[in-house]
Amino acid sequence: MKSNLLMNFTVDKENSTVNVKREFNASLANVWSAWTEAEILDKWWAPAPWKSRTKSMEFKEGGRRLYAMVGPQGEEHWAIADFTSISPKTNFKYSDAFSDSEGNINNDFPRSSWDVTFSENGNTTFVDIAIRHEKFSDLEKIIEMGFKEGFTIAMEGLDAIFAEKAK
Repeated sequence: MKSNLLMNFTVDKENSTVNVKREFNASLANVWSAWTEAEILDKWWAPAPWKSRTKSMEFKEGGRRLYAMVGPQGEEHWAIADFTSISPKTNFKYSDAFSDSEGNINNDFPRSSWDVTFSENGNTTFVDIAIRHEKFSDLEKIIEMGFKEGFTIAMEGLDAIFAEKAK
């Protein structure tokens, strides 16, 4: 099902940044929880048919989420999110990287800095995401790997969770 909610996806080449603005039919509290609690993240963070599985998560400044994207054949791609800043229900920032199952960074892939901002407007919540890379070639690599398509599918998975909750 195609979403009629706003999703803007823009690439800022000069600053090696992807900007995503996404609207959700849910309260700020519910959207914040969906982005910051492992058990909810695992329901939508990976684009279907992939699944997200969190091994450990400490959502606090200096904390880390270690998780796998698990494919339909059971293949695993591990990643970490190192939380650098948290302003409850407003914004959080983290450094993202591919890793192994123990959280050792895979330097074959570029790290990115995520800046995620939340704002409520009536019955909907907007999430503004800026994903910054060291250099534009790193950003291009992620886009070539299908980031936009995968992230779009994941967002629709989150919509489904909110629709289910609203019933």
